[in-house]
Amino acid sequence: MGISSPGIGSNLDVNSIVTQLMQAESQPLVQMQQKEASYQTKLSAYGQIQSAFSTFQSSLSSLTTVAQFQAATANVSDSTVLSASATSIATPGSYSLSVSQLAQAQKLASAGQASDTAAIGAGTLTFDFGTIANGTIDTSGKYTGATFTSSGAGTKTVTISPTNNSLSGIRDAINAASIGVTASIVNDGSASPYRLVLTDSATGAANSMKISVAGDAGLSNLLSQDPAGTTAQQAMSETITAQDAKMTVDGLAVTKPSNTVSDVISGVTLNLTKTNAGTPTTLTVARDSGSVTQAVTKFVNAYNTINTALTSATAYDTSTKTAGPLNGDTLVMNAQAKLRSLLSNPVAGASSTYNTLSSIGVSFQKDGTLAVDSTKLNKALTSNFNDVAAIFAAAGKATDSLVSYTGSSAATKAGSYALNVTQMATQAATTGASAAGLQITAGQNDGLTVNLDGLSGEVLLDAGTYASADALAAAVQSKINGNPAFGGASVKVTQTNGVLTLTSASYGSYSGISIGGNGAANLFGGTPTLVNGTDVAGTLNGVAATGHGQILTGATGDASAGLQVVVSGGVPGDRGTVNYSRGYATQLNDFVNAFIGSDGILASGTDGMNRSIKDLQNQEAAEQVTLNNKQTALRAQFTALDTMMGQLTATSSYLTQQLSMIAAQTPA
Repeated sequence: MGISSPGIGSNLDVNSIVTQLMQAESQPLVQMQQKEASYQTKLSAYGQIQSAFSTFQSSLSSLTTVAQFQAATANVSDSTVLSASATSIATPGSYSLSVSQLAQAQKLASAGQASDTAAIGAGTLTFDFGTIANGTIDTSGKYTGATFTSSGAGTKTVTISPTNNSLSGIRDAINAASIGVTASIVNDGSASPYRLVLTDSATGAANSMKISVAGDAGLSNLLSQDPAGTTAQQAMSETITAQDAKMTVDGLAVTKPSNTVSDVISGVTLNLTKTNAGTPTTLTVARDSGSVTQAVTKFVNAYNTINTALTSATAYDTSTKTAGPLNGDTLVMNAQAKLRSLLSNPVAGASSTYNTLSSIGVSFQKDGTLAVDSTKLNKALTSNFNDVAAIFAAAGKATDSLVSYTGSSAATKAGSYALNVTQMATQAATTGASAAGLQITAGQNDGLTVNLDGLSGEVLLDAGTYASADALAAAVQSKINGNPAFGGASVKVTQTNGVLTLTSASYGSYSGISIGGNGAANLFGGTPTLVNGTDVAGTLNGVAATGHGQILTGATGDASAGLQVVVSGGVPGDRGTVNYSRGYATQLNDFVNAFIGSDGILASGTDGMNRSIKDLQNQEAAEQVTLNNKQTALRAQFTALDTMMGQLTATSSYLTQQLSMIAAQTPA
């Protein structure tokens, strides 16, 4: 058992002696612990720097793409007539708008029923949507002399089974089918008060309903609706006529199927709410300089925050002779220098007028921070929004109006790249060998097996004699485009002298269309001509690019790597140049990713620091074992010495006593 008290039988203070000796022996361990503490402090500082960089990076998100940068506003002088919103592609300007008619959806009402729960009849309802033209409509909502032309959007079916064949059941079945028609029951207070009302979900003249019924007579007598047929074939009454919205834009007449209009003024969506014929309202589209100024200010503040954090971490205060936790750390000092260098150099590929931060009113101050001159920034935004956007974002612009920049990668270098197109993208098409037969007979020539863009599906045409090749083409297009088996892929069906041509809506080598089934021969006669789609082909920067549909992508390994352009039209040959620039926000985002990413510079430094700390901790543990052993040995040695000294003291006292006794017994 160790001795923890002063010497036994002596005045030797063993604890004090061992403690003092161990203090000297412990100096190497203390130095290791101090070094570890400094590493831990640096590690914590690295974490704070990483957090600051992450915050800084988030400020770049609103400046890295031109679309985010080019926000626009749309204001209407009379907001009761319409409202408007604008996207980044909208062109600033002023427009005079006058609305003479609002779009509305068709409503049909059935004959009244005494009960909404009594059985009516089972069968299948087939809804087609199209345009009612010519003819007249009487006060009972029946057409005379009208024609119906299918829109080609596809027919929809609803099954009415014996379990849901009441008026309420029919309503519920139609609503559950989600076919774009809403069913409701109205009680008009008459002797047979219950009337089924069908409302098309889509507005516009081309969305009138035609309803075919296959099944029980009761169901057919209630819901059959052919506006081009006789009065007897119109079981329902039209209470509201489908109509388009009509308006003028700067004096130009415009007709649209919806009150939400997004394809009249590029980048602007109009929501029509009231007519104002004779009293035009003014729409003003402008760049949203306020949001851009806010984004730039946020970026400047974030930079100043990261710059302050870096300066504080690496600083040395001569007055207090204290240093920041990362004073002398080249990793962090180089990062700060790189940030300043990036923001000081002009943006390659940007305009000669606006290619530096200072050119738009953002400049470095004496203390290394950035400041915004709002007046100068607003002037630059007013002068040329696109050029200012290119200072911050990755931006591309083609000199050919039928070529558009669509994207890039981190590997794309700033520069001007020549574009040469050797092959235009094409769409797949199938063209008949002879005129299509207009007579479709169920079970004989009504079935088509369609392979469209790599997807297959079955199509069943409605039996009957079609009035014209145009009507048949519209029906075929409607059936194919309405089939969910094609996953949104679609075709356009046209006819020339009765010969049908089916053209895929997609471009490129994945665009394909072929037709089989018992109806193929009737539609196409003989062997139809099949033409597969082709991808665009050409070079960017003189190097063969990769074509996919209408998109060309720069080759890997070349300066144009990852640069993407859409060639939407024109002819093969030299197609001008594509100018590409990487703005400050894009460059900084790349740098931050390289610095704080999982395989980045800071991660490498942090890993090295953690390894150093681990090594020190191992050395400390080993040194502590050595010190413990040494302390044990010293205690044993000094305890033995203490015991010996106690024994010597006792012997000395005994001898002194004996000598004194001898002296006392000896005669003088």
